[in-house]
Amino acid sequence: MIEAILLTIATAATPLLLAALGELVVERSGVLNLGVEGMMIMGAVAGFGAAQLSGSPWVGLLAAVCAGALFSMLFGFLTLTLATNQVATGLSLTILGLGLSGMLGESFVGLPGLKLQAWAIPGLSEIPLIGKLLFAQDPIFYISIALTVAVWWFVFFTRAGLTLRAVGDSHVSAHALGLRVIRIRYLAVLFGGACAGMAGGHLSLVYTPQWTENMTAGRGWIALALVVFASWLPWRLVAGAYLFGAVTIAQFHAQAQGVGIPSQFLSALPYLATIFVLVLISSNRRMTMRNTPASLGKPFVPER
Repeated sequence: MIEAILLTIATAATPLLLAALGELVVERSGVLNLGVEGMMIMGAVAGFGAAQLSGSPWVGLLAAVCAGALFSMLFGFLTLTLATNQVATGLSLTILGLGLSGMLGESFVGLPGLKLQAWAIPGLSEIPLIGKLLFAQDPIFYISIALTVAVWWFVFFTRAGLTLRAVGDSHVSAHALGLRVIRIRYLAVLFGGACAGMAGGHLSLVYTPQWTENMTAGRGWIALALVVFASWLPWRLVAGAYLFGAVTIAQFHAQAQGVGIPSQFLSALPYLATIFVLVLISSNRRMTMRNTPASLGKPFVPER
């Protein structure tokens, strides 16, 4: 019973971790992309559709990553090249993604999906309690853990990561030093979109291998909150993602056990937890400002 719960928590946490990792890199560059939900849902429909048409979930996963990346380039063109308002553009991107995915996925509703099968390591996967949790997971789970380590190493232990943080902290100073601010931000936005697309692909190829309209169900917004929760530190994202994954799964188990709480309240529990965490973090302004990129959300136009 405990093993099954842990497995479902890991599955629920993986798309949150992936989307939040991508957004963390984006925000470290000084860009605020509120379109994570839109990129995730486009990744979900592209992944499911490509898997159906090709007969391969791996082709579906690649399509999900590409869809998220392409959608992020639309955001990048509008906010970085045309210098539109980042908040308004991100919200518009989410609305566009939800509507466009519903139209593109209309013919996929009700079709059985193709699932990415778990990779079981012989011997290790038989270890009681942790065997299946750590050594018999789907490939995207392992990718999410590897990406967490890679992002942590990149941001804090490489010259490119230092450049990324410099651009996020002061794009004017970075530009004065000869750094190509717009190009660096484009690359960060592209990475964030690819991660969000992969997170959406996980939903339609692993979590629930099918297509239903609006299947992201607000996970993109939770991923945005996780970045603040983690104070822009990659290793804290893991704890935050699995905490919110546990809250999400808890509502299902509570409903299955017939707990005398209205189902509507249980369904809202993950989002109530998000609000509670954000309020808690906001009460400690010193902790909030410690790692916040100083140029976050501010447009940069070199000619001005």
